[in-house]
Amino acid sequence: MKTVVGFVNGLTGVLVAVLGLGIVAQIVIGDAWFAGDVIGNIMMYVDMLGENGLAGLVVLLIIMGVLNIK
Repeated sequence: MKTVVGFVNGLTGVLVAVLGLGIVAQIVIGDAWFAGDVIGNIMMYVDMLGENGLAGLVVLLIIMGVLNIK
């Protein structure tokens, strides 16, 4: 079980780092073929969470819990 949890934590860390790299690449380069529209996609998800009221807040809290954001 520790191996699976460690793997998931490592994978989450890598994905968050890649997401950050995609945001920086889009700011510096613009819409790059390898990064896509990262900022636009994030804004779309934030809008969806905001439109759904309480359900969006619950989903946001779950995401923050998974990523250990305090």
